[in-house]
Amino acid sequence: MPEVGKSAPSLKLENQDGVLVDLSKLAGKWVVVYFYPKDSTPGCTTEACDFRDNFARLGSKGAVVLGVSKDSAKSHAKFREKQGLPFDLLVDADGAVCEAWGVWRMKKFMGREGMGIVRSTFLVDPTGRIARIWSPVSVKGHVQEVLDAIA
Repeated sequence: MPEVGKSAPSLKLENQDGVLVDLSKLAGKWVVVYFYPKDSTPGCTTEACDFRDNFARLGSKGAVVLGVSKDSAKSHAKFREKQGLPFDLLVDADGAVCEAWGVWRMKKFMGREGMGIVRSTFLVDPTGRIARIWSPVSVKGHVQEVLDAIA
């Protein structure tokens, strides 16, 4: 898993429209990279909508929001449209970025164990370093924590 103060791992993924998004091209901005398990599930929808509802506040602090999961571009596009999300959802189909960022881990859900995305958020500062990590994320109040962490 990345560490606070260290350079953020590489992140080059296609968004819901097939456009390549490269974290290194966002230098000079705060970037909120949040990893979530699955489009259109209750917790993931709540989290995405909280980022949506606070998008202007994040933008006023110079922050960009990127959501990442293993869902397809088609799934992301449908989720984004249905929820009115104003930010990109990135496709990590093979899970390589999830592994590089340390969020693909063993987890328990409804009494079963298995590998999956542990809901996590990384705040990348304008120099490309990790400023803050939340993992695992508790959805309620999380976006306010992110807002509070941006200088």
